[in-house]
Amino acid sequence: MADSSFDIVSKLDQQEIDNAINQAEREISQRFDFKGTGATIKRSGDAAVEISANADDRATAVLDVFKDKLIKRNQSLKILEAEEPRASGRESKITVALKEGISQENAKKIGKLIRDEGPKGVKVQVQGDELRVSSKKRDDLQAIIALVKGQDYDFAVQFNNYR
Repeated sequence: MADSSFDIVSKLDQQEIDNAINQAEREISQRFDFKGTGATIKRSGDAAVEISANADDRATAVLDVFKDKLIKRNQSLKILEAEEPRASGRESKITVALKEGISQENAKKIGKLIRDEGPKGVKVQVQGDELRVSSKKRDDLQAIIALVKGQDYDFAVQFNNYR
């Protein structure tokens, strides 16, 4: 019988992020406390979001609205890396980087955790910015998923290609 396997990845769901941005834009345009503040949120390439308003606290409030929309769309806030508000002319801007992928260092941490605390006979391979976990027993793979979910990493973790 062939080994069962799954991948541990950290990927962005671009469609859900776009939906969260659109919902945040709609809420900002309708809320009374954002009237006249010039508050905006827009995409800045594939891996960043640009927030601007006429004051630091308003820009931070827009960021909070965006975070709230991401949570409602089941997206982890660990994908966000927000900078401090910075002055740009008359407005304050916040650049929010969107993190994707598992670094080599973090992949080694996960691999070590699985080898040390996981069931015996489980193999882990680092493949670029993801990990492939394989075992003869599916129950072992379920235990590994529970083990990795129980850890608190500073990046979002998803499990896919379970077969």
